[in-house]
Amino acid sequence: MESSFHQPVLRSEVLQWLVTDPSGTYCDGTVGGGGHAAAILDRLDDSGILIGIDRDPEAVEHCKKRFRDRSNVVIVHGSFAEADHLLAPLVSKSFAGVLLDLGVSSYQLDTPHRGFSHRLSGPLDMRMNPSGGITAAEFLNELSEARIADLLRTYGEERRASGIARSLIRFRNRRPISTTQDLVEVVRSATPPNYRTKSLSRVFQAVRIALNGELVNLAEGLDILLKMLAPGGRLVAVSYHSLEDRVVKTVFRDHSTPLVPPPGIPDTVVRQSPELKILTRHVVRPSDQECILNPRARSARLRAAEKIRP
Repeated sequence: MESSFHQPVLRSEVLQWLVTDPSGTYCDGTVGGGGHAAAILDRLDDSGILIGIDRDPEAVEHCKKRFRDRSNVVIVHGSFAEADHLLAPLVSKSFAGVLLDLGVSSYQLDTPHRGFSHRLSGPLDMRMNPSGGITAAEFLNELSEARIADLLRTYGEERRASGIARSLIRFRNRRPISTTQDLVEVVRSATPPNYRTKSLSRVFQAVRIALNGELVNLAEGLDILLKMLAPGGRLVAVSYHSLEDRVVKTVFRDHSTPLVPPPGIPDTVVRQSPELKILTRHVVRPSDQECILNPRARSARLRAAEKIRP
């Protein structure tokens, strides 16, 4: 079961930037299969604690079993965007480090009934938490053509968004969309063969992000987790597409820029020093060797920052 989950991407780089205090409390906000969590634990001493969070109940159950013999691990079901409420009863001190390994796990992509992959036949689900909320099929059957086109442009950066949206409405006029193959048929009917694979990836990405509110959760979660980070603590984020990376970059920039008062307001009233120091001047990417061993690592981008004041 462990191998079916996400292989820990940029493992050594994550540890390099994240773990500075072996006795500290760390949060893996997207624990998945526990690959990064296990690597972090190897760096901690007997006083170190790891809190793992995941929206996916299957990942939570997997990690509870994987770490059942570790007394310094707590696994929690929920979203890292709700970390302040979820962890209030569990955390007695600020975090020494927080990791967010974003996107979907290999397990989610490779499990047909989860509906995340255009390469596998199954129900069009795509919920990060399949125990609640509407499925991707229900989502797409309810939206207008204009709204579908908009989300494909916004979350998939898909140039053929309008044509795909029209194709989806034509499909819906015959019968409701219900499976991954239904959505594949929609995209294929609206895209030329040379661009089809990329369009399929973009469309499935866009629907997944919109359905699960991933970018909103990311922005809100980063702000919340930064508040829970101790001075000197590190926040490391690994993203897999430009939209995620843009959110991380923006939040890091906003928190690392001094707050300057507007004209007419004394500096002493408003001016504040930066909250963060950005550690990675440019994104850190996997080595060629890692990409050969794990092709899904190719799009990974790591950014790290350190909190410098309460």
